[in-house]
Amino acid sequence: MSALPTARVLTIAGSDSGGGAGIQADLKTMLAHGVHGMSVITAVTAQNSVGVQGVWSLPAEAVAAQFRSVVDDIGVDAVKIGMLGTAGTCELVADLLATLPAGVPVVLDPVAVSKHGDPLIDADAVGAMRTRLFPLATIATPNLDEARTLVGPDGDGQTDQSLLAHTLLELGPAWVLVKGGHAEGDPTDVLVARGRADQAFTVARDDNTHTHGTGCTLASAVAARLALGDDVPTAVAGAKAYVTGAIAGGFALGGGIGPTDHLWQLRRALPL
Repeated sequence: MSALPTARVLTIAGSDSGGGAGIQADLKTMLAHGVHGMSVITAVTAQNSVGVQGVWSLPAEAVAAQFRSVVDDIGVDAVKIGMLGTAGTCELVADLLATLPAGVPVVLDPVAVSKHGDPLIDADAVGAMRTRLFPLATIATPNLDEARTLVGPDGDGQTDQSLLAHTLLELGPAWVLVKGGHAEGDPTDVLVARGRADQAFTVARDDNTHTHGTGCTLASAVAARLALGDDVPTAVAGAKAYVTGAIAGGFALGGGIGPTDHLWQLRRALPL
């Protein structure tokens, strides 16, 4: 009989009823990496391939109870943070993270809008994320648009990912990865840390338009690999390779943007 995974990874994020992003994508990604995924749901969305039809934040008591239930009994080896939605939830999650044992890596994916352009965070939450969550992050993984928003007015129209990443590094995380999928040309993600040379991860752009959930998937893959013992650059490189394959395998689902294929590696291994 196979042993259960020893690495335990907790996602704190919103639920995507369409299954392509959010908690659902996080847990699929964790399963694909062989770790045990657990969840704290911060919000429920009515969401499908064409957009977000509704967002309902969960009460603070529900968020805190989920966290304490999981962490106090099962424990955790890494945390991934996704959609939080409100300043109050950002502050609550920061308080909860402060109770974790020292050394537990935290991957912060500062979700601001959906793939369809629907807002998933309010204006006050941006400030709370900057001041309360960035200082607690092992690595933050904003895309180009999120990085500009988090930097503020100085980030408007900025295309230099390294400059944006180093500006965000001043907020306190150990590492920042600014993703370049929204830029022109082949996508490049830029990883920075204090006292280290920048690292760039570039792949050829896939013409597949079914890319719902890529940000959630990348952050969850990084968290899973950190829980398994990778250092940050190695975890990012491995997560980037995993997401690249998932994008190539993305499939049509519904009438809009379909999801990436979180099980692409398994499908390749299965006999036809």
